[in-house]
Amino acid sequence: MAQLQAWGQELGFSQIGVAGVDLRDAEPGLLAWLKAGFHGSMDYMQRHGTKRARPAELIPGTLSVITARMDYLPRSTLPGWQNIEMGRLQSTGTGTLALYARGRDYHKVLRSRLQTLADRLAAHLGPLGHRVFTDSAPVLEAELATRSGLGWRGKHTLVLHREAGSMFFLGEILVDVALAPTPPVEPHCGTCSACIDICPTQAIVAPYQLDARRCISYLTIEHAGSIDEQLRPLMGNRIYGCDDCQSVCPWNKYAQVSTLPDFDEREGLNGQSLVHLLGWSEAVFLQRTEGSAIRRIGHVRWLRNLAVAAGNALRAGDVSAPALRVALQARLGHESEIVREHVQWALAQETFKPGIAQISQT
Repeated sequence: MAQLQAWGQELGFSQIGVAGVDLRDAEPGLLAWLKAGFHGSMDYMQRHGTKRARPAELIPGTLSVITARMDYLPRSTLPGWQNIEMGRLQSTGTGTLALYARGRDYHKVLRSRLQTLADRLAAHLGPLGHRVFTDSAPVLEAELATRSGLGWRGKHTLVLHREAGSMFFLGEILVDVALAPTPPVEPHCGTCSACIDICPTQAIVAPYQLDARRCISYLTIEHAGSIDEQLRPLMGNRIYGCDDCQSVCPWNKYAQVSTLPDFDEREGLNGQSLVHLLGWSEAVFLQRTEGSAIRRIGHVRWLRNLAVAAGNALRAGDVSAPALRVALQARLGHESEIVREHVQWALAQETFKPGIAQISQT
């Protein structure tokens, strides 16, 4: 295991663990979550069902799961970054991206490095049957991470580590050899409810329970259709993902800066004016997001998210309102009904007085 950890550190991973494949006691919680409909339009969650808790059924012959975490805060991250990120939400005329999405697509970074780690293990042990995953297969990533000691499950459902907070990616290697599992760690959230209290849309419906249908990350990334009108005013200027539950978490004062340049912030994405971003053609969008996780949502979803943020800026009386109106009006004839509908909603927001939106739990 010491050798595996050393290889992992050489490849930029923060920690390596090993979990067994018997996750049967996690199945009831998974099935209850699916039955409640908390997965929203992520039909693949329902489709794979209990296979998510049974790695040996997903990849026959699997005997162990090697787990890995990789810190992703950009190397330019400043002390007090949590307050800085919360402050960005007050700049209504600009767009805010989740921190993890400001650099290179993490799928590509982790997958290639996990494959290299697997190759090194195979060279050490001999022939090795394996599959590499990072947010790319029906496996219970957080469950495997907590069982293997990479952290504990926070009340926001993300994995937390005492020395790294939650600002890290997870990845797995399913292998056909039996490796000694690494022990789990004790949870340390205590009575803290900061993540629950801060959630703009009240998506954390109870400790350790997330209703994805209300989560801004889900709404701006996974959800392809129209966004619930009751939730739009609560999204503020968040145009791709949301970090609120992480920005407010006390443990993230220990979050570590990445050692890799891959996660450095790209220029021209975060903190750009909504007017500027609304003007991107599809060709420009594809060019500016090449190699980025943002590209996978496509131009239509990108414009939909921008329209919501623009509507919220108009409602707030942002100084860029005249230019925003022009930028939105230019999209009224867009070929996508989704874009047109959100643009029309956005333009109508200027007739409302700024105030706190009311949301329904139904």
